[in-house]
Amino acid sequence: MPELPEVETIRRGLSDKILNKKIVSVEIKKPKLLRNKVAKFKSLIDKNSILSIDRVGKLLIFNLADNNFLLIHLKMTGQLIYSFKDNLIAGGHNFPATTELPNKYSHIIFNFIDGSTLFFNDMRQFGYLQIVDNLGQESARARFGLEPGRADFTWKNFRSIIKSKKGLLKVLLLNQQIIAGIGNIYADEICFRAKVLPSRSVDSLSDDEIKKLYQACQVIIKKAIDKRGTTFSDYRDADNKKGNFVSYLKVYGRQNQLCLICKNTKIKKIKIASRGTHFCPSCQK
Repeated sequence: MPELPEVETIRRGLSDKILNKKIVSVEIKKPKLLRNKVAKFKSLIDKNSILSIDRVGKLLIFNLADNNFLLIHLKMTGQLIYSFKDNLIAGGHNFPATTELPNKYSHIIFNFIDGSTLFFNDMRQFGYLQIVDNLGQESARARFGLEPGRADFTWKNFRSIIKSKKGLLKVLLLNQQIIAGIGNIYADEICFRAKVLPSRSVDSLSDDEIKKLYQACQVIIKKAIDKRGTTFSDYRDADNKKGNFVSYLKVYGRQNQLCLICKNTKIKKIKIASRGTHFCPSCQK
């Protein structure tokens, strides 16, 4: 699933490519991916244009010229792919490959006045698009919790939230209503940097461990954004560059390999809340 760094990379890249271009038509091949009626969606998007692109957590918010907002969530396997004059730029989930477009996963297609195209591809079809008014976009934003990098992501606020919760740490980090934008990859990396096991009960954490988690959230997410996210195969940003945070992963995807820090313990992989979870049994307590 694309996480905060990947979605932020998409936001920045598309902001350089599609702003202020008139949308001349939209093709709806999978109406179930829309949270509006097809006719209403088409009437609102036809001849409209995108003035700016914002993001909260993993949700993209397109500010439209008519003062409405287009919400796009990629969920598990969504991709946004910009195509112009044989140049393909893909962002989001990194599979399947995007060499031929449109393909059987191209469910929503935006055609711009200059001949460029934006494809919404989704293999498992869990993503969605929705046009809302200002009240609707404010309501969407309100569903998300604290986000690393935002002004309200302070030590005081983070500690207060952690202290008020129970359950497993990994589950809390993945809860978008508590902390926005963190998914499976970065949750594992954050726990490793903080030297805390993802299987720990939240109410067992000391103030020192909470502080390390707070700092790790900031460092890991910032670095991942700087590196354009994590790439496993064909993910590209809007400059056709690979995300290269994969080179900095310490535990995710490294099961049965020696820990890069202690160098004498193999990374272990278990399931927490049905999610593959990676950690070092020696470095993390």
